[in-house]
Amino acid sequence: MPILGLGTWQLRGEQGYAAVRHALEAGYRHIDTAKVYRNEAEVGRAVKDSGVPREQVFITTKLPPDDAGRERETIAASLDALGSDYVDLWLVHWPPDGQPGVGTWEQLLAIQEEGLARDVGVSNYTPAQIDRLLDATGTAPAVNQIKWSPPLFDADRLAHSRERGVVLEGYSPFRAGRLDDPALGEIAAAHEVTPAQVVLRWHIEHEVVCIPKSARRERIEANFDVFGFSLSAAEVARIDALSTAS
Repeated sequence: MPILGLGTWQLRGEQGYAAVRHALEAGYRHIDTAKVYRNEAEVGRAVKDSGVPREQVFITTKLPPDDAGRERETIAASLDALGSDYVDLWLVHWPPDGQPGVGTWEQLLAIQEEGLARDVGVSNYTPAQIDRLLDATGTAPAVNQIKWSPPLFDADRLAHSRERGVVLEGYSPFRAGRLDDPALGEIAAAHEVTPAQVVLRWHIEHEVVCIPKSARRERIEANFDVFGFSLSAAEVARIDALSTAS
């Protein structure tokens, strides 16, 4: 699973198609979509038209909680829209009715066994809900996709995921904080990059997968241009300290 991908929430129609094409041209090989985004067809078409072999692109889509009990119909519809025989990762988008959804998780594991999803996981789950799935089935989600950014940094939650072999994937890396924070600005200036690039690099230093979203070509490219520098342990700790998580 590439550590950096393109998020596609709110990117629909030709704008969504163009954003995915730009991302693939810029070197991205990880695209995140969902049934409720209503852009799976655009994602699939962009991947096909890009000329990048399907097996080189990691595609994630998600099961809406309202589709619990209709897992097979939903994965079939998603694969049809994407024009693919499989997805690399299929997530339960939210806990169904606020519950862990053990029955739904069992269905995802069965669908994984059939090869329709290479891996399965969850999104917006609490540590306790993940433990419930693990206790009930003996299998933890491969991934938990949650909102994650410097103000939301939670070392205990990260440790919980690591101890259970769950990859933490963060979305909305910029929305919860301020890119004009002085700490980010000073670190960015030291590396001659932008504060947004510092935030994305901070995810990478923590080995947290990140899926920033943008429809603008220049921002899509800038968000991917974060592999030419690294943050020191002191800089990472300084960004960690921006956390307001209890």
